[in-house]
Amino acid sequence: MLKLLSAAIALGILSQSAIAIDLTLNVGDKGPEFTVKDDAGKDWKANGHYGEKILVVYFYPADMTGGCTKQACGFRDDLGKLKSKNVEVVGVSGDSVRNHQLFKKAHDLNFTLLADPDGTVANAFGVPFAKGEKSITREIDGKEVVLTRGGTAKRWTFVVGKDGKILYKNEQVNAAQDSKKIIEVLKKSS
Repeated sequence: MLKLLSAAIALGILSQSAIAIDLTLNVGDKGPEFTVKDDAGKDWKANGHYGEKILVVYFYPADMTGGCTKQACGFRDDLGKLKSKNVEVVGVSGDSVRNHQLFKKAHDLNFTLLADPDGTVANAFGVPFAKGEKSITREIDGKEVVLTRGGTAKRWTFVVGKDGKILYKNEQVNAAQDSKKIIEVLKKSS
């Protein structure tokens, strides 16, 4: 029953808030199917990435904030090591495509960010997501810019193996050490 409800949520037939039980993905479960906009404004489909490489999907609260910037820069700096292990990294937050573009430019991020303003991807993975628009102001290229996001996800990280199943899940992520932890996990699993 739980797998059927998870599938219904992933397919958009049900929303997680429409049912009274807590759904979450665990190690061994199949990675959910979803389509959202990436930081270039193009559709990013999970089924086009599962099976090609090992996929790291990390959820974070907001672009251009302290811990989230440390986490993103850690993945940026370790991307060469991850790519050598046939890994693709995607970051997911409730931020807009525009926010992601500014975040990537400000910190020279070299991997894809997915816009999840309504929590569709977070819900598909069972990641807690607080709906509600929030704004922060940051200086970017010498100008004050207001960044507005549709909601806020908890900081969780998943690794989806080439078989499309969850290989690793972390609900207690240390933002600054997340990429290093993933490298450790991949060394142990190979």
